[in-house]
Amino acid sequence: MFGSGHSRKQGDLGEAAAIEWLTRAGATVFVPLGHSPHVDLIAEFDEHLLRVQVKTSSSRTPVGHFWVQICTSGGNRSWNGIVKYLDAARCDYLFALVADGRRWFIPVQALQCRNRVTLGGPKYAEYEVDTRPPTTPPTLDSPLAWGDARAAKGSTL
Repeated sequence: MFGSGHSRKQGDLGEAAAIEWLTRAGATVFVPLGHSPHVDLIAEFDEHLLRVQVKTSSSRTPVGHFWVQICTSGGNRSWNGIVKYLDAARCDYLFALVADGRRWFIPVQALQCRNRVTLGGPKYAEYEVDTRPPTTPPTLDSPLAWGDARAAKGSTL
């Protein structure tokens, strides 16, 4: 799923996967304008706002699970010695996407680690979410597509 491209592109794929899954789950999704230091997305379910941090990984453990780094230690080129941990006071959920396409939506309070989480085994299996892409594009209530000549037949416009 992840190519040998830039890590920003991998992060963009993760955010797109999170938006797609959250939307299918019934959320209205908001993306913070500019860089947000604590969350990547805000998801609204029934008027409740959830702060979501998105992480991606292609790093595998020796047994084939995935290591997902959940703390941040500096930027791409330098490290200032400060480590920022995922904190339940600033973030509600971790959405993780790994290289084989599997996804997890984990309450931050359920995480039992500070630096990285291992996904793909039994520990966080209950938080793995549907990985199947939609088989058909979303449709409107009408069975006919926009622009279909049959949709206009009999129309007064």
